Amino acid sequence: MSLKLYNTLTKNKETFQPLKAGEVSIYVCGPTVYDFLHVGNFRGPVVFGMMRNWFEFRGFKVKYVSNFTDIDDKIITRSLKENVDSLVISERYIEEYRTDYRTLGLRAHDQNPKVTEHLKDIIEVTEALIANGKAYVADGEVFYSVRSFSEYGKLSRRDIDDLQSGARVEPGEKKRDPLDFSLWKPAKPGEPSWPSPWGAGRPGWHIECSAMVKAIFGDSIDIHGGGMDLIFPHHENEVAQSEGATGKPFAKYWVHWNMINFGDRKMSKSLGNVTTAREFLKEYNAEIYKFMILSVHYRSISDFSEQGIERAVAGLARVYSAMAQAERVLEQAGGVSEGKIAPALSQAMTGGREKIHLAMDDDFNTPEVFAEIFNVIRAYNATVRPGKPTADSVVNARSTLDWLKEHGRFMSLFQEKATTFLVTLDDMLLRQKGLSREVIDAKVAERWAARVAKDFAASDRFRDELNAMGVSISDTSDGTRWEVTK
Repeated sequence: MSLKLYNTLTKNKETFQPLKAGEVSIYVCGPTVYDFLHVGNFRGPVVFGMMRNWFEFRGFKVKYVSNFTDIDDKIITRSLKENVDSLVISERYIEEYRTDYRTLGLRAHDQNPKVTEHLKDIIEVTEALIANGKAYVADGEVFYSVRSFSEYGKLSRRDIDDLQSGARVEPGEKKRDPLDFSLWKPAKPGEPSWPSPWGAGRPGWHIECSAMVKAIFGDSIDIHGGGMDLIFPHHENEVAQSEGATGKPFAKYWVHWNMINFGDRKMSKSLGNVTTAREFLKEYNAEIYKFMILSVHYRSISDFSEQGIERAVAGLARVYSAMAQAERVLEQAGGVSEGKIAPALSQAMTGGREKIHLAMDDDFNTPEVFAEIFNVIRAYNATVRPGKPTADSVVNARSTLDWLKEHGRFMSLFQEKATTFLVTLDDMLLRQKGLSREVIDAKVAERWAARVAKDFAASDRFRDELNAMGVSISDTSDGTRWEVTK
């Protein structure tokens, strides 16, 4: 069984063959830390967290690195506005990022390098590019000479002559060619700067990742990741810089995730629909976010419309309701021994495990994983019978709960205690509807009292009122259970 992933460089799905047997090196472009990050910024951490977990499941030793860009125009602008040092701004929002990351329940990266920690490495790569005739100095600024790299455009499939069309060097510019880009920028009055052989200044954006990858991994890595919006110019320029400096292939596989849309509109500041991850996680839930991201393929657009959120809530409710039912069986089982698993459930689990492994090995096809999860849930629900637990119901419950947690684990999903999570989900929905749990409990109690008194007209009236409020009820031998309709 071989693992395949889509390589942006070749535009093909390829069998994964690491540079070093049994090991995987992964570098993912991280955030520029000048503000709270929006919901789209965390698609990468969720996706690559899943990928890393799967590589490890398949027996690889993984080194997973994502950087912080803590030198940038936006950071400087904010620092000047607040009249504080730029590093105060970047450190503040690095901590805010880590707070959101922990809220999402994701494993920490192996390293989170910062640009300020790698200025020496940035200068060394820039010096190598100058020595190799790939870069030049002009009045304290260092530029990469794009036309000196014959393969420029191979990642983004852009033709250098098409890029040249319409571009020109403005009077007073120091560039030799309009396509050239800055590797080191000279200091401006009032802005932070660092010493270099070309004078005080700061690095350009693109050179940072090339230098950090080289310092941490060496000349070449297995997988370089990022959003599709980074393919050009950022990742294209990384290729030119790294390969121009070392003469060796930079990244063997380029893996890019797609964007997030709100309905039929791309998320953008100009449209005014940018939502921070902090706001989303406060209003909704980390499980909802991860479900929305992973229930579609990472190379497809993720829908964060109201309908998309509702689908995620409904899907999570199906999974956790089955898990909660299994938890109740096990809690009530007492000394009941385990019997035989239902044949249809056993078949769904065995077949589902095999299909999930195939799907994950096929460019991390998580939508197929969810399909098999729901197949197992359907098979389990078909075994559920009212009454006290039996030997067979105990083994069905234990097997289902273990299976769902096993296949949720690599996606960082379905690890919560189910009954607790369902309460959290209902509380969230009640808050959005402007209802309280106390009001619902009181009305459910009134209905139960009417039912006990055999006042079925009143019982039905209370049921209708609850349904109108968006609350579903189910009667059991020990009372009425209710949940917000999903």
